[in-house]
Amino acid sequence: MDKIARLKEILAGSRRAVFFGGAGMSTESGIPDFRSAGGIYSETLHQEFAPEQMASHSFLMAHPEEFFDFYRRRFVYLAAEPNPGHYALAELERRGILAAIVTQNIDGLHQAAGSQTVYELHGSIRRAHCMDCGTHYELDYILHHRPIPHCSCGGIVRPDVVLYEESLDNDTIAGAVAAIRAADTLIIGGTSLIVYPAAGLINYFRGAHLVLINKSETSADRHAELVIREPIGDVLHAALPDE
Repeated sequence: MDKIARLKEILAGSRRAVFFGGAGMSTESGIPDFRSAGGIYSETLHQEFAPEQMASHSFLMAHPEEFFDFYRRRFVYLAAEPNPGHYALAELERRGILAAIVTQNIDGLHQAAGSQTVYELHGSIRRAHCMDCGTHYELDYILHHRPIPHCSCGGIVRPDVVLYEESLDNDTIAGAVAAIRAADTLIIGGTSLIVYPAAGLINYFRGAHLVLINKSETSADRHAELVIREPIGDVLHAALPDE
């Protein structure tokens, strides 16, 4: 039996499967992998920064204008659409096979494909809030209020994404851990499992089937029942069980 046929069989017998995904899920929708970006020269600050520096809390506070310029150019890809993998996961949830998605991505493509239970570990570009009064805003507010989006109270309106130097949301972590702990199947896809603390959540899995779908080797490969090196969207679409 080939690997995709085996995955199809595993999913057919699952009722609490969880998908844990990373950047590889979104690159197939045309969103570049953030971690592959090189140094970025800031014209206003006359200095080169690593993307991790520019996407940090301290950079937002010290250089808000440069932060938002970088954010709009490198985080927001409005033309990106869900790929066959996103739609396959939404269909698995609809059929009662998939219980939850735990994602490191911030693009909102899982919800755009129809998935309902999604734990966004690193937040979402689709939401924003005022740092002073907490008023909630949509993405459009950040896109159209330049150079720095300000709330009616005068505070800065920042995106609801977890920046470097910031902690993950406790409620999101709790929901993700509970889903992974209760899962009968865990599919890890499109992630190198090197971004912590998010990657550490897979250690809560105690179910029967661990599946890895990733183009490169990960630290979890040796524990997996199946390791598939094919494009994740194609694999998930092909592995949908027959109705």
